[in-house]
Amino acid sequence: MQPRFTIVQIFSTFAQFEADRFSRWVTNARLRHNVERLEPEVGAESEEFWILYWYRQRQQSAFPGEHHLAAYVQEACYWAAHRMGSSRIGSSRIGSSNSDSGELELPDRFQVAIATLPKVLEGYRPEQGASLKTYALLSFSNTIRDRLRHQQELGQRTDWGLLRKVSQKCLTESLRAAGLSQETIAKYQLAWTGFKRLYLPTTTATRQLTAPDAETWQAIAAFYKQQRSEIIDPETIDPETIEGWLKVCAKQIRAYLSPPVTSLNLQKFDDGMGEIQDDLPDPASSPMELLISQEELRSRQEQKMQIRKVLAETLTTLDPPMQTLLQLYYQQNLTQQHIAQRLDVKQYTVSRRLSSAKEILLKAIVRWSQTTLHISLTSPAVQQMSLVLEEWLQMHYQTAPWQEES
Repeated sequence: MQPRFTIVQIFSTFAQFEADRFSRWVTNARLRHNVERLEPEVGAESEEFWILYWYRQRQQSAFPGEHHLAAYVQEACYWAAHRMGSSRIGSSRIGSSNSDSGELELPDRFQVAIATLPKVLEGYRPEQGASLKTYALLSFSNTIRDRLRHQQELGQRTDWGLLRKVSQKCLTESLRAAGLSQETIAKYQLAWTGFKRLYLPTTTATRQLTAPDAETWQAIAAFYKQQRSEIIDPETIDPETIEGWLKVCAKQIRAYLSPPVTSLNLQKFDDGMGEIQDDLPDPASSPMELLISQEELRSRQEQKMQIRKVLAETLTTLDPPMQTLLQLYYQQNLTQQHIAQRLDVKQYTVSRRLSSAKEILLKAIVRWSQTTLHISLTSPAVQQMSLVLEEWLQMHYQTAPWQEES
């Protein structure tokens, strides 16, 4: 991935892919114009300043700030998608084009992650020290991992195994999302209820469940007729129709649970003129907002310097084996398995010692935050502090993902 160097590029360009690879940066004219208009007024070249500024803008108006931040996190999203392509979930390789196994190409993984940006920005707390780049990278990675596991689960189930697994709520929501009428939904629900009640598998392993036999289909059709007559009026439906309805249900459930991946760069018009991004409004700003962002930046920088000092001092107090583990893991980028082989210990021993080392460092941040910033020890606060620690470790040992060669 080609790096971006200027503030204008960083906050106004978006990644474009060709096939399954990064192709180039595409500039959004309105975002570029906005940064070019504001940059001379501020004279700031710090990414951190502009992150705080656009974050504040987003809190006041959802569109201008959010789209500048969407441009900013493009690298983090790319690295999350890229790394997940080299990972494995269960026994399957992530990144294959085999949609049946729930795997996605790099551009699809990228779009799955970037679509969650509003949620990422809602959870991000700049006042607690973590950089947006690190927070976004971890959030996007978790999103992609969850989506791939979810799709893999769907891909491993037959229609009949899927229909046995889903709840009535999920079935109803998927049929509503497909735009079916309430009357049709009621019929499908009743057919599904008969299927669940009368088709009793002989094994608890239902992922590869086969279709019911002819006798069971007859029983489900009879159940449907009986229940329908008690609710509204008798309706005779043959088993083939019931089977067809349930296949439609399975199809809509898959579409609902694993929606198609869409891009912010999708063309709006049939003739190819214009993109969705062209509709982004020109944001307004005020000198007061710029001043507040500058003051916030100075405060954040002072806090980061203090946190780095606390962590550096705490790191020197760790015993030599813990320091060696951190160096191998973050500096040499070895996996826990490789570290275990090098040190001739069990992998769970490496995992436990790494966790212990990071726990000591995290407690140092917690104590400093409670004493200096008077932050309450809530679960979200601890999560943010964990991100601060992870970012510091990556920077300290110089192995941040965006520092790697693409």
